[in-house]
Amino acid sequence: MDKIPSFQKDHNKLMPGLYMSVSKNGIATFDLRFKRPNEGDYIGQGALHSIEHMLATILRNGEQKESIVYFGPMGCRTGFYLLTQDLSYNEVLGMLKKAFADSLLLEEVPGAKKEECGNYLEHDLADAKKECAAYLALLNTINDRGE
Repeated sequence: MDKIPSFQKDHNKLMPGLYMSVSKNGIATFDLRFKRPNEGDYIGQGALHSIEHMLATILRNGEQKESIVYFGPMGCRTGFYLLTQDLSYNEVLGMLKKAFADSLLLEEVPGAKKEECGNYLEHDLADAKKECAAYLALLNTINDRGE
């Protein structure tokens, strides 16, 4: 079998950041890398689950909600994937800065009730906010690409 694009990157060299990894037929895959791979510092499972709920809700309710295809966690717990349609890197960067700032204002995890979630006991809002604040600080150091 062919290696998929994300497995072709040398994870020993990946640093936290925002990467557009694949763009095909108007669909772009963004790697929201919170943590450096294989360094032993991973997003806690409760925070990972909560961030998934928080950002998926915020992005799917935002100004560019029609362009959001998917938001979800990486199994390695070092970040998230965001799939968008017909948005540039700069548009996604701006959208994410707003979404992560909005996540810090949440007082509860959306969709975290037993009837809404398949693992409702595994959420950690405080740790999720800590991770979101750190990633927002990182996003704020990234300049647009002049596109």
